[in-house]
Amino acid sequence: MTEAPTTKHRVVVVGAGFGGLFATKTLRRVPVSVTLINGTTYHLFEPLLYQVATGILSEGEVAPPVREILRHHDNLDIQLGWVTDVDVAQKTVLVNAPDGRERRVPYDSLIVAAGARNSYFGNDGFAEHAPSLKNIDDALELRSRIFHAFEMAELEEDSEARQRWLTFVLIGAGPTGVEMAGQIAELAHRALKGQYRHADLTQTRIILVDAADRVLPAFDPPMSHAALKRLSTMGVDVRLNTRVVDVDADGVKVDSAGGGERIEARTKIWAAGVAAPTLGHRIAEAAGAETDRAGRIRVNPDLTIPGHPEIFVVGDMAALDLPGVAQVAMQGGRYAARVIKGRLAGRPPTKPFRYFDKGNMATISRFSAVANVGKLHFSGVLGWLMWLGVHLFYLIGFKNKVTTLMHWVVTFLGRGRPQRIATTQQINARNALSRTPPVPS
Repeated sequence: MTEAPTTKHRVVVVGAGFGGLFATKTLRRVPVSVTLINGTTYHLFEPLLYQVATGILSEGEVAPPVREILRHHDNLDIQLGWVTDVDVAQKTVLVNAPDGRERRVPYDSLIVAAGARNSYFGNDGFAEHAPSLKNIDDALELRSRIFHAFEMAELEEDSEARQRWLTFVLIGAGPTGVEMAGQIAELAHRALKGQYRHADLTQTRIILVDAADRVLPAFDPPMSHAALKRLSTMGVDVRLNTRVVDVDADGVKVDSAGGGERIEARTKIWAAGVAAPTLGHRIAEAAGAETDRAGRIRVNPDLTIPGHPEIFVVGDMAALDLPGVAQVAMQGGRYAARVIKGRLAGRPPTKPFRYFDKGNMATISRFSAVANVGKLHFSGVLGWLMWLGVHLFYLIGFKNKVTTLMHWVVTFLGRGRPQRIATTQQINARNALSRTPPVPS
């Protein structure tokens, strides 16, 4: 009598960020059937997203196609869509396709690596006037706003209105806020120097605001101090222990120990905090799991949800008291995949997940960055060279590495910003915001 063929163990991976991508790669040669579900067609190298927003890199260099990255994975099925719910009893995920159709995808093991979203701390109305930087659409929107502000300053005849266009407020002094502040300062004082006849770009104000008592609070204090010193040298006005209480089209209201103040600024960028996506709440509710204040799911030491050893949560969605950096997601994705591989081979995990901290890095300007590597501190040119090397190493795809390196040479050794184009649609949107007539089509 012939035995029926054995169905392969079904692994569903939610998200093609660092956690999902590295989990999928680790499962390449494991005898399982993998379904990767992602809301976009690309994997986003988020640490370089700010360079798209400031005209250094194109979106393709930081967002290679998922299908191209994983084209040699014979056990993989890639599906475009958003997971909106999980049925833990039936072991299925509910997926919404871009055309609105819904489907259910079954799993034996589930790896949830859906990342995080920006948090406005209950003030979601701020998003209209202070967009965040979490995806390609955000980066292109911010690039349009930044370069359009300089163009509008060139056209503006009223000095006060021109100054509003030349004032940039960044809310949040973590890596994204610090990196954006440094790059906008370089745009105004170096890259765009001599390109405008009427707007005096030396009058550009870059204001970095945070409720914390130091910039880069996740870094060791000496590195925070070095970053603050460099930002101040570049002309960035850093305001710590200062809380944003309101944001509108023309400015920001802040509150500090010295009292309240309104800052007139047409361009605001939000980089203040993150929270788990809505999917985290849905999974926690379905599985009876607890969440922290940011909506992240509390997991066991092996990254599984209590009572549901088949569901793994990795990266920004897991409440692990670890920094929200790419390395945490990478290592978590690899670990979850190895646990699944071990279970199928009859080897239950003997060690809990342990994060190996490879250090923190943040760039401030060309030739200047800060880095914590263990107990070692690096800043200035040495920190910057380390930052370049690490990010180039982890960037996906040989072609992307080469083109990124070329753009860095043009930008950092010269004055060029290769990616300054804003579409007519984006310019019209900015003109509507500034209450000026739209650009003719």
